Amino acid sequence: MAKAKVEELRKTLRERDLRVTPSRLAVLDLMQSAEQPMSHAEVVAKLEGATGDPATVYRNLVDLHAAKLLRRTDRGDRIWRFESVRADHEPTAHPHFVCTECGTVECLPMLDLVIARAKVPRALKQREVEVQVRGRCDACG
Repeated sequence: MAKAKVEELRKTLRERDLRVTPSRLAVLDLMQSAEQPMSHAEVVAKLEGATGDPATVYRNLVDLHAAKLLRRTDRGDRIWRFESVRADHEPTAHPHFVCTECGTVECLPMLDLVIARAKVPRALKQREVEVQVRGRCDACG
């Protein structure tokens, strides 16, 4: 990893009052470069043990989520998937497409819901809602 990238990651962690550790740096770097949400097992596999044991990776994912550097989603299989909160990526919860055949998860563009005078749950007003579109992806046909 380039020195400038490491310093940028260190700064990001310090701004969120998180300790800077090699494992946390590796997890944050991977999550910032990920193209789609990843499960804990996928993160462990991608890092190939370079960050310590799987429990350490999980604690880092949870800590990064608590610090609002990651968002987590569940595609209905009770497995959390994590994704980076970035400037080029919707800062609030946004819809995902989940392939029912291969299980891939893709981010979809944010769809604005018009909340006029209708009585809606507070969670919807605060955008604490998760929307998933399910079907077969192009690769699965």
